[in-house]
Amino acid sequence: MSTETLLERPTYATITASVHTLFSQRAVADPHAVAISAHDEELTYAELDSRSSLLAGKLREAGIGAEDTVGICLDRSAGLIVSLLAVLKSGGNYLGLDTKQPRERHIALLEDSGAKVVITTTDYVEQLGHSAATLVLDVAPAPTSSATPPYAETSPMSTAYIAYTSGSSGKPKGVCVPHQGVVRLVQDPDFLSIRPDDVFLHFAPIAFDASTLEIWGALLNGCRLVVAPPGELTPADLAAFVQKSGITVAWLTAGLFHAIVESGVQNLRGLRHLVAGGDVLSAAHVDRALSELPRTILTNGYGPTENTTFTACHTFTGAVGDGPVPVGRSIRGTSVHLLDGDYEPVADGEVGELYAAGLGLAHGYLNNSALTAERFIPNPFSDVPGDRMYRTGDLASRRPDGTLEFHGRADEQVKIRGFRIEPGEIEAALRAHPEIADAAVVPQRTSGTERRLTAYYVSEETVTTAELRRDLGRTLPSYMIPALFVRLDALPLSSNGKVDRAVLTAMPRPERPEMSSEYRAPTTEVETWLTELWADFMGFSPVGVDDDFFELGGHSLMAARITGEISVEYDVNMPPVAFYEHPTIDELAAYLSTLTTAGESEGPSAG
Repeated sequence: MSTETLLERPTYATITASVHTLFSQRAVADPHAVAISAHDEELTYAELDSRSSLLAGKLREAGIGAEDTVGICLDRSAGLIVSLLAVLKSGGNYLGLDTKQPRERHIALLEDSGAKVVITTTDYVEQLGHSAATLVLDVAPAPTSSATPPYAETSPMSTAYIAYTSGSSGKPKGVCVPHQGVVRLVQDPDFLSIRPDDVFLHFAPIAFDASTLEIWGALLNGCRLVVAPPGELTPADLAAFVQKSGITVAWLTAGLFHAIVESGVQNLRGLRHLVAGGDVLSAAHVDRALSELPRTILTNGYGPTENTTFTACHTFTGAVGDGPVPVGRSIRGTSVHLLDGDYEPVADGEVGELYAAGLGLAHGYLNNSALTAERFIPNPFSDVPGDRMYRTGDLASRRPDGTLEFHGRADEQVKIRGFRIEPGEIEAALRAHPEIADAAVVPQRTSGTERRLTAYYVSEETVTTAELRRDLGRTLPSYMIPALFVRLDALPLSSNGKVDRAVLTAMPRPERPEMSSEYRAPTTEVETWLTELWADFMGFSPVGVDDDFFELGGHSLMAARITGEISVEYDVNMPPVAFYEHPTIDELAAYLSTLTTAGESEGPSAG
């Protein structure tokens, strides 16, 4: 694609139906086909259509109508999928709530969204406060032949769901995604060939827009959706589940993709198509996957939530090698423009800011017209009155063949483990601590493409990591809690008086963060090996045997990778829950000894 091509006025196919209308058409066309396979039950298309209509009727009775928001706080299950469809059939839009996030965040999102009802189970009622009425689904309504669709008036431009992303002002922002955006993503996509006999994996939280492709990619194309069991799964466990379930299409975030490649991809060989993305992919991991999965199509997907999951995709036809991993070309229904500061197209090879336009655009940010106007601007490359384009804040360049390469952010927004994070939201939460005068949060690279968040704060006295993590954990999800906390007498400033984030990012990694426990060195070979393993993953040393894994900045994905390493080295089956029950080296080493036979030595096995 040349610069001149960007000046063409793209045309898009008209989308005339909503998500649930297209689903019901599928249910009529093949009612006895299996729609959902979950740990708790299996539903055909007819059963899913009928049960969701029954629940939609209950929502209508509760006062839900056009453009009303319904919160959904459920574990992965068949009932979760029933609930999503029911909300859309009632005329409303759904707000996915991650069951693992703190109560205060649930309450804040429910209040900001104005959700009238929350669908949940008794396990999570207490986490939701009293911002909305709760519809408890411990037992889902049974399907009946008399169920009739209680549809409200819904158009392709009606809001299908609200997804909250991190906000630079310290407040999360709700992205309002229309039915049109979802349909454009999954109906006849050019980045993914979908066949009726495909089996899709559903693993992503519904609060995360990766679930949009998983769920609706399957159900609007007559495929079977296999719902992963609730709870934490190690990368190895997830790969084994993929193999056991006969899954043919899966979408993995970059961090999870990297972890599964490292743990071994042999259980992914049944995949026909694997999509990875949400963050920068490692070229080495891509090349290894291409080599070990010769029959699997591998695609890198790029895009912000504001443009419905994907904006551009790249399907690999050969090894990446030493070059950057491309993000490809704009997908069908979307156009991409690389512009300079004057909104003029940049030449091939030059870096510009990426703007997205087309059918995938969100309506904007809920209750924030000023930010909507700032980020969703008039599209000068369109002849359609009122057409807009979204300013992503991402920097990219274009190869002569039209392929896009990602070059980072134009602002301070970062992605960690696939989650888009505004450091300003974390900084605002830190400044709310009574002993902290100021704070700045920056990403620091650990190894390869992996990064961690480091928080620098100004305080007269050192505040322990444990206290800061507890304090932030009351309002922020776990992926937004920094891995390291470092006290400074003052934040470095640039010549214009702003915090010099480049200086903070370049600061050497501390040998050991401030901890609630004193450092105690390992005394056995097992403890020594475990402390070295933790240090490799954490990116600093030394690690003491009494240090708490989560206080050090560990997270669930890291725990899964470490337990995988332990299981391989010691030929045991160590579940990820072991970290929650034994979060120190001392406790974990003792637990490991109960898993090994009496004749085993305390050192790792050879190889």
